[in-house]
Amino acid sequence: MARSGTGREIVVGIDPLDPSVPTLAWAADEGDRRNLSLRLVLAVPPPHDTRPMGSAPRLTSLRARGREALESAGETVFRLSPGLRVVTELVDGRPAAVLCRRSAVHARMVVVGSRRLSTPAEILGTRSVAAPLSAHADCPVVVVRAPESTADLSARLVVGVDGSESSRQALRFAFEEAGLRRAPVHAVQVWQRPAFTPAGEESGREECARLLAAAVAEWSADRPDVRCTREIRRGHPVEELARASAGALGVVVGRRGRGGYTGMRLGSVTHGLLHRAECPVVTVPGGS
Repeated sequence: MARSGTGREIVVGIDPLDPSVPTLAWAADEGDRRNLSLRLVLAVPPPHDTRPMGSAPRLTSLRARGREALESAGETVFRLSPGLRVVTELVDGRPAAVLCRRSAVHARMVVVGSRRLSTPAEILGTRSVAAPLSAHADCPVVVVRAPESTADLSARLVVGVDGSESSRQALRFAFEEAGLRRAPVHAVQVWQRPAFTPAGEESGREECARLLAAAVAEWSADRPDVRCTREIRRGHPVEELARASAGALGVVVGRRGRGGYTGMRLGSVTHGLLHRAECPVVTVPGGS
């Protein structure tokens, strides 16, 4: 099984109903930066109509639409980055499950788009892909809900830190990515006010500051070329990381096991950021 940071290609999930140019542009730029090929994958889910006489024509139509979308996506990538090696793959299966399997086979990362769709459009869309993929993939997942901020030369990569092994891996990814982009890292620890005494509040903030400094120190020593700033925010992780994402190149969060952030339920922070972040969201599995 390929682990985070060891894959040889970037897998891109293609939505035939919305072949997102920002998503393809993000993946193509990343392929150029890392000298990796792109694998464009379009998964055709089984038709909802289970009657044999009705499902075959429907499946044939979906496959034809998928081939057209893959060809168009390949042409877009060629226009964006003519020297990039691109492989296209049309497969049967539910998109989230297919991309999760691809994440475990030679994938450095998986890149998908995200948008709000009506129920009929979900048949081949990405609405039901981004969240489960981010929660279960074996490599980092990048969800390009909004384009990254490239106009501002001071734009930075934001990373959420909570002292866990998963956030350690998120920091590792953020420093690696920032080094490739020659951009700074902004490490954010979100602190929630305790329900007890003011003395406990002061002690809690001091402990957060200590943990954040220690977490950042490891990767700052390893990557002295990357400038890093630290910030402690008080509030809810989703709200504060979403605010910090304004004007950012991306926001990076770790995933504990199969998801989570400091005791919160599976995927709660990632799911919230997918709806509220103002830049691409990167979810990094722990223990990579």
